[in-house]
Amino acid sequence: MLVRSCVLTFALAGGLFAQASDWTEPFPPHKIAGDIYYVGSHGLASYLITTPQGHILINSSLEQSVPLIQASVEKLGFRFSDVKILLISHAHWDHCAGSAKIKQLTGAKYMVMDADVREIEAGGKGDFQYDTPESYYPATKVDRVLHDGDQVQLGGATLVAHLTPGHTKGCTTWTTKARENGKTLDVVIVGSPNANQGYKLVNNALYPQIATDFERTFRVLKALPCDVFLGAHGSYYGLDEKFPRMKSGAANPFIDPEGYKSYVAEREQTFRTELKKQSGN
Repeated sequence: MLVRSCVLTFALAGGLFAQASDWTEPFPPHKIAGDIYYVGSHGLASYLITTPQGHILINSSLEQSVPLIQASVEKLGFRFSDVKILLISHAHWDHCAGSAKIKQLTGAKYMVMDADVREIEAGGKGDFQYDTPESYYPATKVDRVLHDGDQVQLGGATLVAHLTPGHTKGCTTWTTKARENGKTLDVVIVGSPNANQGYKLVNNALYPQIATDFERTFRVLKALPCDVFLGAHGSYYGLDEKFPRMKSGAANPFIDPEGYKSYVAEREQTFRTELKKQSGN
């Protein structure tokens, strides 16, 4: 887990994103817990929360990801046109570049954390780290501006938006509940706790509060109750290892509270090590 998370940190690094080969590689769509399903690629996580009144989709991923996401939704027996709400983890193109196309295909309402709205509506322009043409994406109108603690509700499902900034100014961790085997589970979908290679944590003129924002993020993540650990990339929570363990009657491998705690602790330590290095301490 720790090695994968470190690899991911550097895969999304340098002056530009280095697109990982598994970002467009199909992955079997599957049920995670309750009414929550995985509909992303091997490397980019997208989640479908189904309800009787329509569905919520988290992360549109790349522009070329949209057909893959649609196919995954339909393989699970749901209609893509029933997606009513579109959410994202944060305003980086590997999680939101497909949003304009999904809005066009489904008419879904696009809801984004306030601090990421400007970049979403500018197509990635203005990002403090990746403001280059290679990182731009189709500008997309946001239908609802979210704030820390806001709820998104549809058909009996409730998701809570937690501002976990640093990776982007409006990076969002989503929490919800899932019912499985008569139990209510706390689900956490981590936005990103990663200070990518090249992030300036000290004297950053474009993002002066970046270090204190990351510190806030780790306080928030450590305070969240978590049974089901998910994230913006499957590598955060060990998708490759957990998916093969899904068998009827076996324990759900995605219920992993200790894995969540370990992941957050390791990411915080990595951040603090880098902050200390940049501070010259």
